[in-house]
Amino acid sequence: MGSANTYSSRSTESPLEQRLAADRARALVLTPVSRETEARLDRYISLLQTWQAKTNLVSPTTLGTLWSRHVSDSLQLLAFAPVAKVWVDFGSGGGFPGLVLACALADKPGAVVHLIERNGKKASFLREAARVTGAAAVIHLGDVKDTVDRLTGPIDCVTARAVAPLHQLLGLAEPLIKKGAKALFLKGQDIEAELTEATKYWKIEPRLHSSLTGGQGWIVELDRIERRNLSHSDDGIPR
Repeated sequence: MGSANTYSSRSTESPLEQRLAADRARALVLTPVSRETEARLDRYISLLQTWQAKTNLVSPTTLGTLWSRHVSDSLQLLAFAPVAKVWVDFGSGGGFPGLVLACALADKPGAVVHLIERNGKKASFLREAARVTGAAAVIHLGDVKDTVDRLTGPIDCVTARAVAPLHQLLGLAEPLIKKGAKALFLKGQDIEAELTEATKYWKIEPRLHSSLTGGQGWIVELDRIERRNLSHSDDGIPR
């Protein structure tokens, strides 16, 4: 009877739902989390699917692989900063990696993820997602630079995904890195070109990690940065 009920339940799912369920299972093997975090992430993904119909939060081509393309891609950052409690995520958009990290850190005492988003609709989504999931998140509506200038207290990690070229991210993250934050930037297949451009403006010793989720993705890890020329503006572009 149990197998028949399972089959009946699955047969009522759309092909997209079946694909997403299989993708969820693969992702949670790749980046396992607690049952409590799984439940938070389930609520988050359900909300994202609802909002996606009216606000473009992710590429429509990735809706069947939300868990592996977006959730696992975000969760893998935790392994590079296992004791970090205070995170800042630039340009959080649909919540990757910031809201996912906030879901995973919700049970960690003192943990908080500051999500910075300049788009009002996306910021509204992030606020609702934080409410629905109980994630350890604080949403900031505004530009990254202005928000970073207002942040107080120690920051352990700064993250960003699909926000800006690396040399510009370094300009935005410089105040946090100089105060001791680790940078963990999710990048794509053009990482070599971005590193070449970044070294024109910055002295850096990046550690590159191949993404667990494949797709020629990379994680750029940085603990120290130094400007090559102080005449460069905060975004790394010469004045």
